Amino acid sequence: MKLHTVLDLRGCIPTFVHVSGGLASDLTLLDCIAFEPGSFYVMDRGYVDFARLYAIHNAQAFFVIRAKANLRYRCVASQPVDRNTGLRCDQRIMLSGLFTDEKYPSALRRVKFYDSVNDKLLVFLTNNFDLTAANVAALYRCRWHIELFFRWIKQHLRIKAFFGTSENAVKTQIWIAIAVYVLVAIVKKRLDLQASLHTMLQILSLALFDKQPLHQLLKQTLPTIETSAPINQLNLFS
Repeated sequence: MKLHTVLDLRGCIPTFVHVSGGLASDLTLLDCIAFEPGSFYVMDRGYVDFARLYAIHNAQAFFVIRAKANLRYRCVASQPVDRNTGLRCDQRIMLSGLFTDEKYPSALRRVKFYDSVNDKLLVFLTNNFDLTAANVAALYRCRWHIELFFRWIKQHLRIKAFFGTSENAVKTQIWIAIAVYVLVAIVKKRLDLQASLHTMLQILSLALFDKQPLHQLLKQTLPTIETSAPINQLNLFS
């Protein structure tokens, strides 16, 4: 099975979840989403399908996606960039590949960015021409939150082993795990807590049957331990 998710970066909370069979293409997710006008959808290059991307464009929404290496296009215009920021080019392009120009007949924006931390050259495509090229690259960097979301789900919600093998049993356990994640994230936001979701989940799992208000339970802190050394104790590293 596969879990497809649209994550709201403003709160790192899934706004759309779709469970499909393991052999289903990731692209099928784009057929299930009702795109909101004015919203930005940030995706990896596994979702490059120009007919589906054009549907996002027609819905008056925006996308930022990594381009594949074999992209065929012609440059219509180019804007100067500050190479000290990692940017390499900011172009207005038209697709020229076989059938791609028919699937996406409008202009696209191509932004090339050098990631010095990971020593990678990244190429982004977007249908938004108002953002700065640096902001386009910064938007894609936020996509890492979806990786963190799935990592958190796998590590802390214990869905590697299923209590049943039927489709209904598997989906039920997946939905319970997602509901737990969302509830913990909402509590963290509303109570303005600094603790991680993992720490909050551990506290809640140990106090499931306590009749204590959540804000008191989660805001309790362990007593601080006096760390000052005794006067007569020698300092080994002085």
